[in-house]
Amino acid sequence: MMQPVGSRFAWLFNRRVGMALLWTALIVGVAVAVNLTGIHLAGGIEGWERWLQARAGVFRVWRIGVYLATAWSWWWMRRRVLQREPAAETRQRFLRIEVAAVVAIVLMEGSAWLQHG
Repeated sequence: MMQPVGSRFAWLFNRRVGMALLWTALIVGVAVAVNLTGIHLAGGIEGWERWLQARAGVFRVWRIGVYLATAWSWWWMRRRVLQREPAAETRQRFLRIEVAAVVAIVLMEGSAWLQHG
């Protein structure tokens, strides 16, 4: 039996999903605004690219800091969840997530390294 169209998209109107979409849109909007402002202040896209390349080391340190903060937060959350749910399947879920996260980070950083040397 076919579901009405409205019920297929009911999850979209969930408060939690709405907040996640709002935060995502806000972060993307801020990133776009920062890039547009940087391009304007640097006098064009070429100037902006030169500025970014000149400060690549600072951004590398920033990314390492973000990765460390994320890893610490993950470790803290993982410990709390495993205290509450000590089942083996919970550990397996965490292992899959952790492997996927490490692979994603290695691919992103490797891609950036190959592009810029």
